[in-house]
Amino acid sequence: MAIHNYTPATDGNVYVRPEDRDGEQSVVWFTRDISPEGLRKAFAKVADHLEGKVAVKLHTGEQHGPNIVPAAWVQQLIEADLPDATIIETNTYYEGDRDTTEKHRETLRVNGWTFCPVDITDEEGSVELPVEGGNWFDTMAVGSHLPAYDSMLTLTHFKGHAMGGFGGSNKNIGIGCASGLVGKKWIHVKTRDNGATWDHQWSVDHEELMEKITESTKATIDHFREHVVYVNVMRNMSVSCDCEGTAAQPVVTPNVGILASLDICAIDNACVDLVVAMNETGMVHNHDLLERMESRHGFRQLSYMHELGMGNWRYCLLDLDNDEAEVSLADAVAHVVPFEA
Repeated sequence: MAIHNYTPATDGNVYVRPEDRDGEQSVVWFTRDISPEGLRKAFAKVADHLEGKVAVKLHTGEQHGPNIVPAAWVQQLIEADLPDATIIETNTYYEGDRDTTEKHRETLRVNGWTFCPVDITDEEGSVELPVEGGNWFDTMAVGSHLPAYDSMLTLTHFKGHAMGGFGGSNKNIGIGCASGLVGKKWIHVKTRDNGATWDHQWSVDHEELMEKITESTKATIDHFREHVVYVNVMRNMSVSCDCEGTAAQPVVTPNVGILASLDICAIDNACVDLVVAMNETGMVHNHDLLERMESRHGFRQLSYMHELGMGNWRYCLLDLDNDEAEVSLADAVAHVVPFEA
């Protein structure tokens, strides 16, 4: 790792509206069917880009976490569509149910991830992948087993996050593929002006964190190139990440749907836009999630992915429930059922 002297942008609390974004468009597919069948339907739109030894990167959660993508749904998907795939994870930087391989294995058992192989990719240490064009890193430390895979399905539970504002595909990869003892520390510790780091474990500032997460993601997706795909599940969206387990804040944002894309920047922008659209159509009960994104400067994840050329932040949303017709954000959330106050 080499850290550059760099002053991050300060616009992470500013939401850039779709009409104010520039560049080309990517396709994002959308279904309101939040079920194992809906998950398979969304996945089918991107499945052809996977080949060889397939990794499935998802957040398997702390013990008994109530909001993770259900293991039974993932089991149906893998058994039907990816019978030789392996779920991949890394150990955590924080103390909990998954900071050692031994505890992590027990947590996987408790949460039902027993139906296919699970590779804790940093069990035997780290390797470094290059970060092309990064402002913070030249390389990122990922689990040493990661390069053994030919392609990757990024299966993400979209939700809030205590530090990142929200957790989409970018956070799932950027934190989830970084090795627990090395890469995650590089991301979470603040960089001094002289390139050294502070000693405090969680000292990183808002924009710096978003940009470091994103550069970590770039290292992994550049490694897989066209053989990484993205599915985001907008269900049980607490302001808390699944790393908080049973301590997660209550879910107050309505379930929306499942999205799929070949473009990480497009799919995460679409999920954030759908949350905003619920607010703009009068469903103010999602204020907590929107406030979490803004107060943590999470929008910087989106603009930085665009700046680094990781994808397009403009997209067309195609409705899998209506012959793949293009659908507006307002119409895509028209079906949601508000939570009672």
